Amino acid sequence: MARRRQNSRRAVVCGGSGFLGSHLADALTDRGVQVTIFDRRPSPYLRPGQRMVLGDILDPDAVKPVLAGCDYIYHFAGLADLDDATTQALETVRLNIMGTVTLLDAAVQARVKRFIYASTVYVYSALGGFYRCSKQAGELYVEEYQQRYGLDYTILRHGTLYGPRADARNSLYRYLRQGLIEGRIEFTGSREDRREYIHVRDAARLSVDVLADEFRNQHILLTGQDPMKVIDLLQMIREILSGAVTINFASQPNTAHYVMTPYSFLPKVGHKLVSTRYHDMGQGLLECLHELHAELKGATPCGLSGHKTPRRQGSAGSAPASPTPSRKRQSRTPALTGDIAS
Repeated sequence: MARRRQNSRRAVVCGGSGFLGSHLADALTDRGVQVTIFDRRPSPYLRPGQRMVLGDILDPDAVKPVLAGCDYIYHFAGLADLDDATTQALETVRLNIMGTVTLLDAAVQARVKRFIYASTVYVYSALGGFYRCSKQAGELYVEEYQQRYGLDYTILRHGTLYGPRADARNSLYRYLRQGLIEGRIEFTGSREDRREYIHVRDAARLSVDVLADEFRNQHILLTGQDPMKVIDLLQMIREILSGAVTINFASQPNTAHYVMTPYSFLPKVGHKLVSTRYHDMGQGLLECLHELHAELKGATPCGLSGHKTPRRQGSAGSAPASPTPSRKRQSRTPALTGDIAS
């Protein structure tokens, strides 16, 4: 009986053809949830039993029929590259704010049970530029729709994602590719910069866990286990590549990204969700390198994966149907990438 109830759950993953969205679709399918992927482009990772619907989150007529009868909508769509957003204010507003409101409105009409919104740790910060502004606005709209229409939500504030299926918009993908091909890694920032890395499959698994009632109308941090200095990460990559890598730090200051922490004092906080089972960083980097090497060779990646069990669980603390991009950027689908908080 419990199994039948679980299988009756239906979820729409907006942006399910992208980096995090495709892993989320897999994690939902593994839990017995019926999955519909809504994206501007077909998913190359579509699994048996998953439904693919092509469409644009800015098109209400395309969104409404997809949400009919669904229980949960994951909004993992929009412009997710912080650096791109710094020079595209209007496009960021169009994709990240208008797209969010379009989905919220359709979700209310479809009587969806929960709206799961992919945000960023930069909502706590004075940094992050137009990208941070768009995510702060998105969170406010999500909360207001709950107040006015009773649409329950869970807001996921991601750290820096990494793992298989990433592309050049992902910072770790760029570092690994540079080290593997060019024998050097360029980093814009200081040696003291820190990031909170989380493997994409860990983030996807936790994104399914939040469907539990305890996470209804909550703000959840998905940032991995512990902060890590970027220099330590780059040195780890250099050792994995047998030391034949030069690391260069750009001289100009990086005013868009944080150095030690993304947090500035704000009255609204969230709770950090961690797991006692997560991917070891070194194993995760090896898996990415195997995939990247196979990609460069034109082969099928064999991939490695490993999990690490910490001594104790972390304590509580404080992202799409990709919309149609502008004509100048037709080659890039604005799906959620691993750089949401890099």
